[in-house]
This record gives sequence, C-alpha cells and structure tokens, in this order.
Amino acid sequence: MSGFTLTYFPIRGRAEAIRLLLADQGASWTDDEVQMQDWAAGVRDLKKNAVFGQLPRFQDGDFELYQSCTILRYLGRKYGLSGSSQQEIANIEMINDGVEDLRMKYYIFHFLEKEPNKEKFLAELATQLGYFERILSKNSNGSKFLVGDKISYADYNLLDTLQCVLDFSPTSLSAYPLLSGYIERLLKRPNIIEYLKTEGRKRRPIIPKK
Repeated sequence: MSGFTLTYFPIRGRAEAIRLLLADQGASWTDDEVQMQDWAAGVRDLKKNAVFGQLPRFQDGDFELYQSCTILRYLGRKYGLSGSSQQEIANIEMINDGVEDLRMKYYIFHFLEKEPNKEKFLAELATQLGYFERILSKNSNGSKFLVGDKISYADYNLLDTLQCVLDFSPTSLSAYPLLSGYIERLLKRPNIIEYLKTEGRKRRPIIPKK
C-alpha cells in the first residue's frame, strides 16, 4: 500500500489543518469520507479499530496514525516543518499547544455549552488572539511566521483555527493588524490558493450543519 489517505467526516473540523499542510507542500492524498451516521452505526469497524475511538485517521502507506496534532507533527517532521533547532522545535510545539487552547474554546462554545454566551466567548477570544499577536510581533515584527523564517505545522493549525473564528465573527481580527496580515499572507501562498478552489474544500462546512 502506498500514498496518503485521510479518513474523516465530510466537514473541515480536525482534518483541515492537515489538508492545508499537505496541499501547501504539494502532496497528493485521498480523502476517505465517512458519514457521521455510518460512524455511529459502526460501519466498516472504523470506530472499533480507531486507537482512541476518534477520527481523523491518517495513513502513509501501511503506517497508520490517529490524533490530529500527532498527524501534524509527523508531517511536520516529514516535510521539514518542525523547526531548525531544538529551540525552534520547542517553540513550535508550545505555540501549537496554544492554538489548541484557542480551538478548544471555540469547540466548547459551539458544542458543549448548554446556553452559549457569545459576549463571554468574544472576550475570551480577544485575550487569546492577543497572545498570538504578541508572538508574531517577536518574530521579524510579525512579517513572517509564528517561529523563524519558515512555515511550520503550527502555522497551518493557526490558519485553520483563525478561519473558523472569522467565519463566526468576521470582525474579530480588526484589532490585530499582525494577525490580519499573517492570515492574508498565508492565504496568498500559491498552493493554498489552488486548494481553496477545490470542490472538496468548498463543500465541506467548518462544523456539522444543524
């Protein structure tokens, strides 16, 4: 068996940062889409065989991985997107953990809160975005990436998370010029431009439609 296969639901969700990385690096892969009702019903034994009972699943030939951030780190090492020194590696890992904190706040607000409080979420969001604005300011005055001179797997994770945030609150980056410029730069990368035009990207919602 050869090639990449990404198994996930027909949404962007936890697989989209992986797709952005693969697309930007010029990799080809197969999207193996699983309908949520089939997943719940145990079709194909996917849920039974998943290491932690979750998707996405990533296959590189006969090698199989679960957990989205683990997949990102694996691809980061494979494509040289994990940092060029021990300090950069550690910083990228730290910042990616911070991206996950931001993503989790988004997830909790949309899926776990019985009575979602938009004002509270936006206040917490402003604090989180401020952290990333400061991180960017310390690297070439915000003109490059999160760490160093080269894109990392954490950049793809942040790009996807910011797109989720902007979809919910289109003005949320208005007070953060470095973040605004950052997302514009990433979205102008040639391979990402082409990926955003694909039918798969266009038809997948950020979160399941109610």
